[in-house]
Amino acid sequence: MKVLIDTNVVLDVLLLRRPFAEAATRVLALVEESKIQGFLCATTVTTIDYLLGQALPPNDARAALKRLLDLCEIAPVNRPVLEQALLSSVSDFEDAVLEQSARLVDADIIATRNLADFKKSTVPALDPQELLAALEEGRIDSSR
Repeated sequence: MKVLIDTNVVLDVLLLRRPFAEAATRVLALVEESKIQGFLCATTVTTIDYLLGQALPPNDARAALKRLLDLCEIAPVNRPVLEQALLSSVSDFEDAVLEQSARLVDADIIATRNLADFKKSTVPALDPQELLAALEEGRIDSSR
């Protein structure tokens, strides 16, 4: 199963944001264990670099970013992704770019805590707790 992991989920892990960090960490652990394939949108990587640079010493921020790049694949953002995002039913452009980037890599799910903005997404969105529950209950198949 391919899961595009939204910026807020990654930041929950890296910045230990309570009460969200536990479920978000479990999602990334599934990626590390190769039980799901994790993707980050290319724009997520630059956003995370900027925000980590504000919250952590530079060497720590870059080390965290390196670990993420070792763990996850990158869902590209190119001209077609941006053009399709402009046409998307997802009204927030940044979220529409994530949706279209997820489509490009054939992601099954977008893991995000920002469910409201993904209601009209063509790629289903689940928050980390919902994703974990669906996997545990067999409502979605991780072997795809």
